[in-house]
Amino acid sequence: MQFKGAFTALVTPFSNGQLDEEAYRKLIEWQIQSGINGVVPCGTTGESATMSHDEHKQVIRICVDQVKGRVPVLAGAGSNNTAEAVELTRFAKEAGADGALLITPYYNKPTQEGLYQHFKRIAEEVSMPFILYNVPGRTSVNLLPPTVARLNKDIPDVVGIKEATGDLNQVSQVLEFCGPDFQVLSGDDFTVLPLLSVGGCGVISVVSNILPDKMSALCSAWFAADLPKAREMHYLLASFSRMMFIETNPIPVKTALSLMGRINLEMRLPLTAMSPANAETLRGFLADKKLI
Repeated sequence: MQFKGAFTALVTPFSNGQLDEEAYRKLIEWQIQSGINGVVPCGTTGESATMSHDEHKQVIRICVDQVKGRVPVLAGAGSNNTAEAVELTRFAKEAGADGALLITPYYNKPTQEGLYQHFKRIAEEVSMPFILYNVPGRTSVNLLPPTVARLNKDIPDVVGIKEATGDLNQVSQVLEFCGPDFQVLSGDDFTVLPLLSVGGCGVISVVSNILPDKMSALCSAWFAADLPKAREMHYLLASFSRMMFIETNPIPVKTALSLMGRINLEMRLPLTAMSPANAETLRGFLADKKLI
C-alpha cells in the first residue's frame, strides 16, 4: 500500500458529548468528493486522547465503512502503552484500515532503544503497513533518523513516517538512510512543498479539513512536475496554515468547520472554545477568503 498525496487528519465531530456519526460521515464524503487522497481517523486532530477505546474503534469502523475502499484509510492506533497500541492496531487491521499511524510513546520519554522495541513489539503482534508518527512537540521525544532506518531495515511493515518536526535536515536524513522508497509524509502544513522537494510523498494535513481540494492540488501539481502551480498552492495555503494554529490544534480547525456549517462546535476538555478575540479573527479571515 502506497500512502501518497494529501491525507486529511480528520476532526471528530461531537454532539452533546457523543460522536456525531451523521456529521462525521458527511465530512468524510465531502473530503473524498473534493479530491482528497486519503483520510486519517483518530489522530491528534481527531482528539483521540480523549476518546474511550470503544469510541476510538467506532470512529475507525465508521470511517472505513464510509470510505468503502475509494481512498486509503490510515487509522491512528498509537499509544504510550505498548500493549494498548497492540490492541488498537489489531482492531484497525480487523476493521479494514489500510494502515496504522503509530505515534511515538508520549510522556514516558523512552530512549531510542525503547522506541525501537515499542514498534518492534507491535509488529510482532500485528502485521499491516505502519506509518510511524514523529511529533516531538506533542510527545517530548524525537524519533531520530538512525532509529527510523533501523526500524525500516528490521521490520518490513514499517513503510514510512509522518514527520512533524518541521526540520528538513532531519527529513532529508531519514530519506538518505532509508532510501527513496520509504514514504515520508509531512505532519506540518507549513512545510509540505519543501518536504516533497527532498523526496517526501505527501502530507497528513490539518488544513485539508477545510481545503481538501487545495491541499490535494498542491501535491498533484508537484507529482505532475508543475512547480509553478505547486508553489502557487503553497503560498495560497500559507495563511490558512497560520490561522489553523493560532490556538492549539484542533480548536481553530473545528471552529472553522463549524462556521462553514459542516460540524457542531464541540470539543472535549481540556480543549476549550477559542478566545473571543481569536474567534473573531478567524471569522473575519474565513469571510475574507469567501469560505463563509
